[in-house]
Amino acid sequence: MEFWFTEKQTERFGITMKIKRTLHTEKTDFQQLDMVETEEFGNMLLLDGMVMTTEKDEFVYHEMVTHVPLFTHPNPKHVLVVGGGDGGAIREILKHPSVEKATLVDIDGKVIEYSKTYLPTIACALEDERVDVKVADGFMHIAKSANEYDVIMVDSTEPVGPAAKLFERGFYEGISKALKEDGIFVAQTDNPWFHQELVSNVYKDVKEIFPITRLYTANIPTYPSGMWTFTIGSKKHDPLAVEATRFHDVQTKYYTPDIHRAAFVLPKFVQDLLK
Repeated sequence: MEFWFTEKQTERFGITMKIKRTLHTEKTDFQQLDMVETEEFGNMLLLDGMVMTTEKDEFVYHEMVTHVPLFTHPNPKHVLVVGGGDGGAIREILKHPSVEKATLVDIDGKVIEYSKTYLPTIACALEDERVDVKVADGFMHIAKSANEYDVIMVDSTEPVGPAAKLFERGFYEGISKALKEDGIFVAQTDNPWFHQELVSNVYKDVKEIFPITRLYTANIPTYPSGMWTFTIGSKKHDPLAVEATRFHDVQTKYYTPDIHRAAFVLPKFVQDLLK
């Protein structure tokens, strides 16, 4: 008998993958967590029935959420990841030699625990001495921080459940206060095909707070529509004005200096969402 998993991305559209076996399933204090082994994408993390990451295509998301802001900032030393319990963003952050400390704050410790077990190539850097892992509410952590971080990355789930408040204007205002005077933040902001209102509203909220606000995209096969957006807010440094000499050599599979620039070239229908 064959087993297939389907994530309904709208009431009329979804993505389906053939499953080899279930590795772990658990109702945590915050969400339904499932680890499965797929035929095509390797091990996969699901939260509340939604694909969070897979071994095959995770590098696209994790490289783009990290390297774009980190290469934009001239000297990032202290970096915060809100969410991101799978550890992929931390792995990429530590490729930058200027980083002295990377703090990860995820509300669900079970995501961290089982990512270490079933996604070892993604979670491989969580034990690094430069990493401070906190199982806590990212919203509250931001509210208690001031002038502390060079770069903040919001690597959250979809805007439902405990992650809903991470898409609100008040959260972005808190991020601005938590950043240093030349700080940068980036957030994953879903896709422009099925969540146009979300993409538009987040961009406009961030633009009212940060003097430099831009949107960029990446192609991620297992995410809804395959086209994913990231909103970046910066107090001083423009991601489109990064000097070529700043791009030091990091081992990547997707991100390059050319991709850095090209990611900000948006289709007309996406441009229209930002007006």
